[in-house]
Amino acid sequence: MTDSCTNSMNILIIGGSRNIGYYSAIRFLDAEHTVTFLLRKASVFDLDARIQTALNSGKAQLVQGDALVKEDVQRAWTSAIAHGKSGSVDLLLFTVGGEPSFSLTKGFALSPPNLVTQCLLNTITTLPDLQTRIIVITSVGLTRSSRAELPAPLKPLYAWVLHPAHRDKIGVERLIAHCAGWEWNDNEDGKIHPGILADDWKDTSGLPSQGSVQEVMVIRPGLLTDGDCLADTPGGQKYRVSEDELGGWTVSRRDVAHFVVDVAMGRWSEFYKRRVNIMY
Repeated sequence: MTDSCTNSMNILIIGGSRNIGYYSAIRFLDAEHTVTFLLRKASVFDLDARIQTALNSGKAQLVQGDALVKEDVQRAWTSAIAHGKSGSVDLLLFTVGGEPSFSLTKGFALSPPNLVTQCLLNTITTLPDLQTRIIVITSVGLTRSSRAELPAPLKPLYAWVLHPAHRDKIGVERLIAHCAGWEWNDNEDGKIHPGILADDWKDTSGLPSQGSVQEVMVIRPGLLTDGDCLADTPGGQKYRVSEDELGGWTVSRRDVAHFVVDVAMGRWSEFYKRRVNIMY
């Protein structure tokens, strides 16, 4: 598969029931690619006309299951492979996210605290082909340098409200760094909090060996909004993308999806093996 993707890609999306995963899926389907969704509730798309059209045409398929259950993820891989014509999955898009809840006794917390990390661990340990391209969505504000560049009014939000979700996302990035062979510094990149990864996580059955997964990139969006895709608007504000800290505020989920599809369909060699920030 070349950078300029004129052939149909076979795509597995985990976390595609809404937000970035969903908006990316719509763009992929509009471009005539095939998409398999792993969904806890397949009924989520019952009233979605665009997804129903894709299901009826055979471009999309739904696999009911939970990414927290390894056997369900394995079944999703198997179904996705069978869905395509090449006998493989060309792209994994992983957009699972957790929403912290608040209690007076615990403050903001995520349940389970390693929700996203465990979902990715199940996904990566059932990966059938090391050549599958992988895009993982995390967040800005995870690393020390990223937190330092946040606008001052956002720092309390990231430090308090989003902290449980970000501890989880640090686990996600640690897994990817291991599989991709990227350097990891606890002081800069983040120390793994207890309960996110087991002490012996590197011995997990099926985990790719260090540095064996090269076709991977991480996208770190700024504070996400439900705004329009400005990249589709003539004269609209365009998002910025860089490995360097951008020091911005927000980016819409639709614009992140625009970037996901732009990279997957024509700019892979520019961004793979990288962790990039995206915001206005």
